[in-house]
Amino acid sequence: MKRIIFVLATIIASYVLNAQVKTPQPSPHSSLTQVVGLTEVTIDYNRPSAKGRIIFGDLVPFGELWRTGANANSTVSFSEDVIINGTNVKKGKYALFTTPKVDMWEVVFYTDTDNWGTPEVWDANKVAVLVNVDPVALNNAVESFTISVGNLTNDSATIDIAWEKTMASVKFEVPTKKTAMASIEKTLAGPTAADYYSSGVYFFQSNGDLNKALEYVNKAISMVKPGDDIPFWQLRQKSLIQAKLGDKVGAISTAKLSKAGAEKAKNNDYVKMNNDSIKEWSKK
Repeated sequence: MKRIIFVLATIIASYVLNAQVKTPQPSPHSSLTQVVGLTEVTIDYNRPSAKGRIIFGDLVPFGELWRTGANANSTVSFSEDVIINGTNVKKGKYALFTTPKVDMWEVVFYTDTDNWGTPEVWDANKVAVLVNVDPVALNNAVESFTISVGNLTNDSATIDIAWEKTMASVKFEVPTKKTAMASIEKTLAGPTAADYYSSGVYFFQSNGDLNKALEYVNKAISMVKPGDDIPFWQLRQKSLIQAKLGDKVGAISTAKLSKAGAEKAKNNDYVKMNNDSIKEWSKK
């Protein structure tokens, strides 16, 4: 009986330790992603509520650095370089800090995003950009702290910070034209060697048109710059296609070139694979 009681007690204790009580968070997490032009902007933050309190000038004192939200850092991520207040800001993730004042807010994009609240030691070298913006009085109160992306165009948008009856907005510009032109030029330039090689591999591995597979791999090989070594893995793939097409002589010749390239690169796996294939194809 004592043993049974002990086992039951152990099970109950284990259940209690592993059980987790779920209750609503006072400042729930929020995340949003907005594409501006061709740049993806992601905001992660926590949303405290006003609950009848006076926010700016009381809960959030004027003239003091504020975490801009609750709990962990509120962060803004850009998939491309952007321009904020004339400053080039590299793509990546930034913590968002503010210093609210009666007639002006300082908004800081900070490179260290792992703080809980504001940094214990402020490092000016981690300030990507600091912007002074004029706060706007809102007609309707915002109960839950909100960060959003607004005023979208192909080339710009604003990060809007709103709570109670105040909103502060920071405009940023995105390199839509530059990104679009790079994409257009790349597409119009035609397929790359990697595109041709991948296509050839697909036709071979999917039991498709082997002649097309050989054609595409040959095109990839032909695009190697004069003086550069032909990638041994491309030659290996070509030899396999030749062998499957019944051209054992050509396959052996190509495999020997692949083997030489693999030896130069000290890739023993490819050296062995080519040796094995040459041996096999030589028998037939």
